[in-house]
Amino acid sequence: MGDGGLAEEFFGAAIRLLERVRDEEAENIAAAGALVADTVADGGRLFAFGAGHSSLAAQDIVYRAGGLALMNLLAVPGAVGVDVMPATLGSALERVEGLAGAVLDTSPARSGDLLVIISLSGRNALPVEMAVNARALGLKVIGVTSVAYATQTKSRHASGTYLKDHCDVVLDSKIGIGDAELSLDTIPAPFAPASTVVTSALLQSVMATAAGSLAERGIEPPMLRSGNVDGGHEWNGRVFTEYADRIFYRR
Repeated sequence: MGDGGLAEEFFGAAIRLLERVRDEEAENIAAAGALVADTVADGGRLFAFGAGHSSLAAQDIVYRAGGLALMNLLAVPGAVGVDVMPATLGSALERVEGLAGAVLDTSPARSGDLLVIISLSGRNALPVEMAVNARALGLKVIGVTSVAYATQTKSRHASGTYLKDHCDVVLDSKIGIGDAELSLDTIPAPFAPASTVVTSALLQSVMATAAGSLAERGIEPPMLRSGNVDGGHEWNGRVFTEYADRIFYRR
């Protein structure tokens, strides 16, 4: 351990994970970026879903300065984060079968759209059924998960399958089982999760790839600017107006 102690160890672990993802997932990132660009070019809409802390990465690409304006959050009430009481309700809802179908059927998602599903373990009923139902509706699905869970844990869906089994493109976050990068003899449980850091970076790399792909095709990517720079609100207002039929977080 260097002078930075545990902080330095955590940064080192996170950086190593980011480097692995950069090197080992490059082909999948390119494929996911192309899929997003295809959807935008074809007039489709973009959605992102994650339950619990996986929702943080989904929210990070919605209504985001420097991000694609067409990305919408597909929210499941009670499962979006730790804003419900008790907080454990969100974890319980992830295991409820049939919920994903009800959410998708009442959402604006339709055939030709794209859904990004983030689930670290990919083993619970909600993300598995979200992917299954989305594809049945004609959506393309990008899954962001730790593939290791499928080899070391048991699926909680009746089919015995995982999120990774129902996606057009899978992005492997490489996060270890339990999502904790550090351990000490004096602390009884492992600690310092890195899944949010890595998953958010993965998705931002996909969005950057998609924007570049659109530009290469001669299509101006519908990007948002920061509202804290001069002209940002005016820029975004024009984007909102032009793509009003594909943006749902303003309604």
